[in-house]
Amino acid sequence: MRRHIHLTLAALLGLGLTGCNNVLDLTPKDQLSDAAVFTDPNLAQAFVNDMYRGMGHGLYEIMLASISDETHFIHNYNTEPIVKSVITSSDRGALEDGRYGHFNWANNFSRIRQTNIFLSKIDGTTFDAALKQRMKGEVYFLRAYFYHNLMRMYGGVPLITKVYGLNDDYTVARNSFKETVDFIVANADSAAALLPQSYSGADVGRVTKGAALALKARVLLYAASDLYNANPSANAFTGYTTPQDRTALWRAAKNAAQAVMDLGTYRLFRPTPASAQEAAQNYADLFLQQTSTEAIMSRFFLTTRDDGAYPNRDNGPNGYHTWGGNTPIQNLVDDYRMADGSKFDWNNPAHAAAPYANRDPRFYGSILYDGAPWRQRPDDVKKLDAIGVIQTFRQLRIIDTTMVAGQPKIDTTMVPGLDTRDSPVENWNGAYSGYYIRKFIDPALNAQFIRQQVPWIYFRYAEILLNYAEASIELNELGDAVTVLNQIRQRGGMPLFSAGLGQAALRDEYRNERRVEMAFEEQRFFDVRRWMIAPAVLSKVAAGINVFLDGGNRTDRTTWRNYRYVTDTIQARAWNNKMYFMPIRLDELNRNSLLKQNPGY
Repeated sequence: MRRHIHLTLAALLGLGLTGCNNVLDLTPKDQLSDAAVFTDPNLAQAFVNDMYRGMGHGLYEIMLASISDETHFIHNYNTEPIVKSVITSSDRGALEDGRYGHFNWANNFSRIRQTNIFLSKIDGTTFDAALKQRMKGEVYFLRAYFYHNLMRMYGGVPLITKVYGLNDDYTVARNSFKETVDFIVANADSAAALLPQSYSGADVGRVTKGAALALKARVLLYAASDLYNANPSANAFTGYTTPQDRTALWRAAKNAAQAVMDLGTYRLFRPTPASAQEAAQNYADLFLQQTSTEAIMSRFFLTTRDDGAYPNRDNGPNGYHTWGGNTPIQNLVDDYRMADGSKFDWNNPAHAAAPYANRDPRFYGSILYDGAPWRQRPDDVKKLDAIGVIQTFRQLRIIDTTMVAGQPKIDTTMVPGLDTRDSPVENWNGAYSGYYIRKFIDPALNAQFIRQQVPWIYFRYAEILLNYAEASIELNELGDAVTVLNQIRQRGGMPLFSAGLGQAALRDEYRNERRVEMAFEEQRFFDVRRWMIAPAVLSKVAAGINVFLDGGNRTDRTTWRNYRYVTDTIQARAWNNKMYFMPIRLDELNRNSLLKQNPGY
């Protein structure tokens, strides 16, 4: 039985489906006319299936995390201009890379055109009524999803529902942020009204009622956030131009999250671990499941096609012949709390001496650090490490047992770890930060040869609980916030929160909870902006760790002692307030005289 929908007809269905009226025209062999598509339900469904590909995913070689304060992309690929805030409308850095295509203007509007073609034709078909209803629901959701990605990047954008012809005037102005939000919510509502709560067999992976409501909940949470409400005199594209009833906005966001919860369809994956070790394993396992009770909507991949998801190859340690890629930075690592819930502090001697001990179990399910147990090394590397432990130490100072003049003999020969940039295995794919991503990667597979089929989760139940908690905190309904946050904390193996923390303290804890729970899931880039904390967190240098080891036998890690940890800068970063929104590409402005650029560009 197939476990997911197939998205395979992109080459067959052009974005501009047209019929042929001239007798001299020849029917293309690689395209289908709109008449053909909308007289055959299978072709119409294939057209819808192709639209799903426009959603992209978060497991491309460059992750959104690397232009936020989560990871550093070691291959650069023009990410540096973004983190240094020097992009312009004519030089947008890595935003022009196809691996960020699901956030780009042209890609999304091409997909929106597809949705408009479909919605303009479907009511005139003679298809089975139930099939028509379901496909319409899917397409309403997809149009809302494409617009929500545009909104998150650019603010208010042109709201287009017609299918433009070759002779039409394409110049169109941007709609306001408010109009954009309202449009997305209306489309999500239309989708939810038409879609089932679940599927089976080959239809697993299609959008459900729960996914439509989850999208609505996310968008309404954004709409209530500080970025869009802090300055009522701002232009209409980047926020509300008149003061809003913030209580009403937060109430709408809370109610939208509640609607997903009330479906009773979803729950946290393995919510009651027996130990911290089990909590860490459960969290890691969540992202390796094809389906689970927590996943509301996922993107599935096939090993037989190049869908662009190789997280094990792209992000694995270089000492395993993998590519390093998006490497966690110290800024994120330091934000994982201690196991007792307290903050990690380099000024605490106990923390500084053993920074990877007694941390939030989700740290161990998300980050590979020096000394972390991992998989067995490839055959040609086993002789250097028979155990399979991450080695990101920078130098090993060997202390021999031979005494010279009453003192132990010290050998200061550089001995780089197998997963460093000086690795004897591969010295070009090593992390500068001293860390690698553990999340999304199956250690049972040798990424040199086997591509894993881990899905990308667009929406999961933990996000809904976090959205509900955030709205509750801002409404000062702290008991409601604590109730749902503690479900996540319990699953994560962490001490439970108390409503006695107070609103400000609980907000701080919540934001950190969201940071670690949703790490690398295309949330943080937007969260720091909508909370308006980007100037504080994105202006910091990206830091890493240097690990030094003294003593012992070079081939026997159990004899090593006197670990020394020294933080270091790996990439200079800077913040400019223009970066709250991304620039519309100059080419788009040149094509459309009514289009206005975002502030600062």
